[in-house]
Parts: sequence; structure tokens; C-alpha cells
Amino acid sequence: MYYLRGEIIADYVTVSAKILCRLKELLDLYGVKIDPVVRRTLEEEARRRALLKSEERAKVLSRKLRQISDEEVARFIREGRERR
Repeated sequence: MYYLRGEIIADYVTVSAKILCRLKELLDLYGVKIDPVVRRTLEEEARRRALLKSEERAKVLSRKLRQISDEEVARFIREGRERR
């Protein structure tokens, strides 16, 4: 995605998929526009995978944070406040 004078200029790429002829016939019969359905589904999948990755990172971080004592946490907070 690019910005030009504050406006978003999007780059696009074409993706294709083979589907059964009968499925295409049904989609046409029901007037389903394929582009928005595919776009929305891919966006949802990207969000789902990003969330899974974030959850995995949070688990790793949680395990690491358990090793820090309450006294150390208090010391870090105190040092941070003193730097202000």
C-alpha cells in the first residue's frame, strides 16, 4: 500500500482457484459475486492466523515473565518512575 498526498493507493495481485463447474453454476444461479467473498474469506484467514501467532508469542512471554520475581518487578517500576 502506498500513500500519495495522504491518499491510499493500493497495490493488487490477482489470485485464482479452480472450483467445480457445479459450484460455479450454483454461485451464478444465486448471484454470488465471487471477488468480495474470496477477499473477505482471505482477510479473515489472515486475521485468524495473526491472532494465533500473537497468542503463541503471548504464551512464550508469559512463561518468561513467570521467572521474574515480584521484587524484581517492583524494582523495574521504581527505576522507571525515577527516570521520568
